[in-house]
Amino acid sequence: MSQSFAVVIEEAAGNFSAHVPDLPGCVATGSTREQVLERIRDAIAFHLEGLEQDAQPAPAQRTSVATVMV
Repeated sequence: MSQSFAVVIEEAAGNFSAHVPDLPGCVATGSTREQVLERIRDAIAFHLEGLEQDAQPAPAQRTSVATVMV
């Protein structure tokens, strides 16, 4: 079963970081936007596998993302 989660990507001096608000502690970094997206996808899968191994339910998506033009 496929799940989707909101991912926050931030650009820093020289790299990118990403975190998943609905999965506390699920983070990744990368030198490019593409790399951090690939790494956070892997981190999400790893996080969900750990929950499954611990017989914990996968959290529901509660966070949404919007872009607001001003």
